[in-house]
Amino acid sequence: MRKIFNKTNELWLNFKRWSDVNIVGYLIGSIAKIILIIIAFVGIYYAISTTSIFKDTSSSDPTVSDSSDTTNDNCTVRGIELHGIIATYLPLHTDNDTNFNYDSVSSENIAYAIKQANDDERIKAILIDTDSSGGYPVAGEEISIAIKNSKKPVVALIREQGDSAAYWAISSASKIFASRNSEVGSIGVTQSYLSNVKKNAKDGLTYESLSTGKFKDAGNADKPLTVEEKALFMRDLNIIYNNFIQDVSQNRKIPIDKVKGIADGSTVLGQKALELGLVDQIGGLPETEQYIEKTTGETSTICW
Repeated sequence: MRKIFNKTNELWLNFKRWSDVNIVGYLIGSIAKIILIIIAFVGIYYAISTTSIFKDTSSSDPTVSDSSDTTNDNCTVRGIELHGIIATYLPLHTDNDTNFNYDSVSSENIAYAIKQANDDERIKAILIDTDSSGGYPVAGEEISIAIKNSKKPVVALIREQGDSAAYWAISSASKIFASRNSEVGSIGVTQSYLSNVKKNAKDGLTYESLSTGKFKDAGNADKPLTVEEKALFMRDLNIIYNNFIQDVSQNRKIPIDKVKGIADGSTVLGQKALELGLVDQIGGLPETEQYIEKTTGETSTICW
């Protein structure tokens, strides 16, 4: 900015020398000075507006990105990416936030994208491109409900992974595709953690419990897990586990006893998932597009 002012002043002095002996030149010089001042202020504004602290660095979920190609008039399929860890929401962050997990997606944004697709008359089907090892159970359930409530067909394509909460999320899709080598399933719930108790004892550290209820600090990694606390956690884990099994059974139309037999927390590859009824067809994006075209009767143009 200092360079801009110096250059402006230099040009003005040159005009002034000329204008001292020429009235017309003086007028031209005055006009030129005004123009140069305007240019200087424009330069200052540009410098400020492009400075990083003035940029919008809030969280941006690719499922609802402004750069999405939904403005394409030929768009007939809304593509939604279900990639990374699934949470109910993504916190606001800056580009320099080292604690933020960029490989994550929120159920609230995916549900919103599904709603947008349902409100768009051009869209005939929705494609959920899935590559996720899972996440939080409520987030998976919310996406599953949003898919189930969609008035337009929702097709899911499992890429590398469609596990745990991610599988819960897409289990309500009208059709699920997967590669022969995709990881599918992992129907189960975990809340395991690493205990620091022995390390703390070795380091001479002692945990002091200051809580108003005996379960308030249950699960703290710096204190031993009691039998009662473990029973409390397992009670809730089993409730979520049973909800997971029931939803998969209803969504996939698989007898609940068969789902229980599958639900050991392990994943299976695509071909085995097909045999178990967890997916409907082996294939990738081309096969998925062919199915959508056959279902909708229109050429499939996916907008992400």
